Amino acid sequence: MLPRIVEAHYVAEFKVWIRFSDGAEGEVDLAPELAGPMFEPLRNVELFRRLVLHPELRTLVWPNGADLAPEFLRAKLRVVA
Repeated sequence: MLPRIVEAHYVAEFKVWIRFSDGAEGEVDLAPELAGPMFEPLRNVELFRRLVLHPELRTLVWPNGADLAPEFLRAKLRVVA
């Protein structure tokens, strides 16, 4: 079964806190992933922090149309104590 994001919010810089349907939760630092035509605009923190959890896709999306697959985000998850 594919991981589903049930909650997400902006933390700081290019970090997002995410909780998955399997109970896993933690931070993902997306700074290294912000390359290419779709993601480079997200290096602007004001745009990056406007992320939302798409109600149907259950993944992160941004106003410029950028999105990341939940399984990619799950693989990058870092548990924060």
